[in-house]
Amino acid sequence: MTDRAWETARIDEIPRLGKTWIPIRRHFDIGAFGINAWTAEGDGDEIIGEHVEQTGHEELYFVSSGHATFTVGGAEIDAPAGSLVFVRDPEMKRKAVAREAGTTIMAVGAKVGEAFEASAWEVTGEMWPLYEAGDYEGGARILREALERDPDPALYYNLACMEALLGQSEQAIEHLSRAVDEPRFRETASTDSDLDSIRDDPRFVELLSPRT
Repeated sequence: MTDRAWETARIDEIPRLGKTWIPIRRHFDIGAFGINAWTAEGDGDEIIGEHVEQTGHEELYFVSSGHATFTVGGAEIDAPAGSLVFVRDPEMKRKAVAREAGTTIMAVGAKVGEAFEASAWEVTGEMWPLYEAGDYEGGARILREALERDPDPALYYNLACMEALLGQSEQAIEHLSRAVDEPRFRETASTDSDLDSIRDDPRFVELLSPRT
């Protein structure tokens, strides 16, 4: 139901972007804070990728269904359905892994003392339908436009994937190099089939080698 002053929806009624992302903020056009949810397809899937909040956001995670294990600053947190995990420090590494297929985690975030502004990675949600339809050039165009506003490693990683799928190896290697400083992207790249066209390139091997 909708009204001028309020709206309501079940979380499973909100159209997903990609297979796992439920874009709650976009759905309601919320302007005061960020809020999204992710659902794991299988037991053992990483729902919240390891990251620090480069946006400076405090984040509150809510396990709305299923069962997850969070790792925050090296500490493991058992989080069955109904659990809340608050990460106050934006620089604290965090991730979450599903312990049941279908586990759903909602994340709410904003920066203390500043007006909220949607981050570039979120406003590229329209990229995912293009990716799934095989329109890699369209997806790459959206990512390049987003990078003009925010040089986020996730944007560089996804752009590298699009370019690898398009056979644009030079551009893919260059943009991947800007993403793999974050361990989660170096780990993901090691098995991501989107990058198969550059996997045998010596520069790719070097990018994924352990950092000292």
